[in-house]
Amino acid sequence: MTRTKYHESLDTLKSDITDMGKLAYEAIDHSIIALKEIDRELAKEVIDGDQVIDDYEMKIEKSISQIIARQSPTAKDMRLVTSCLKIAIDIERMSDLAVNIAEIARDMKGDHVKPLVDIPKMAENARNMLEQAMIAFANDDAKLAKETAEKDDAIDKAFYAIEKELIEMMISDDSIITNTSHLLFVLRYIERIGDHACNICESIVYIVEGQREDLN
Repeated sequence: MTRTKYHESLDTLKSDITDMGKLAYEAIDHSIIALKEIDRELAKEVIDGDQVIDDYEMKIEKSISQIIARQSPTAKDMRLVTSCLKIAIDIERMSDLAVNIAEIARDMKGDHVKPLVDIPKMAENARNMLEQAMIAFANDDAKLAKETAEKDDAIDKAFYAIEKELIEMMISDDSIITNTSHLLFVLRYIERIGDHACNICESIVYIVEGQREDLN
C-alpha cells in the first residue's frame, strides 16, 4: 500500500465512521417518533434499517484489518485505527438500542400512560450528544468531545426523575403496569445511548491527545 493509498484509506475510514454515526442518530430520532405516535410502519423502518448499520460495522472492521496488515501505522494513526473499531462498536450498539425502542413502539397496545414530552426530550439530548461527538471526531476536536460528554449528566438526571414518576404511577394504578414497564425500558435504552456517546467522546480524546480520560 503506497503512502497515498494509505492516507486515502484513513480518510475513508473516518468518513465511514461519520456516515455510520449519522445513520444511528437518524434511527434514534425515528424510533422516538414511532414511539410517541405509535407509528408501527416507522418502527418497522427503523428495525429493517439496522442491517445497513451492521454492514458499516463489518466494512469498517475489514478496513482496519487491512490497514494494520498492509502498513504499520504511526503511533497517532494507530490510535485512530484502533479507536475507530471501538467507536464503530459503540455506534452499532446505539443503533441496536434504537431498534429496541422501535420494537416497543411496534408492539405497544393502547395509548401511552402519560403524554410523551420528557422522554422524547431526553432522547433528543442523547441523539444530540452523538451528533456532536461525530463533529468532534471529524475535526479531531478533543475540547468539543469533553464538552459533549458533560451533557450526559442531564440525561442521567432526567432518567432518575422520570423513572421515579413512572414507578409511582404503577403503584397507584396497576392497570397501567404493562405500558409503564415499556416506558421504563425505553428510559434505560436512552440512558445507555448517552453512555455510548460518552464512550465515543473518550475515544476521540484518546485519538487527539494520546491519553484516556474517564468522561462517563
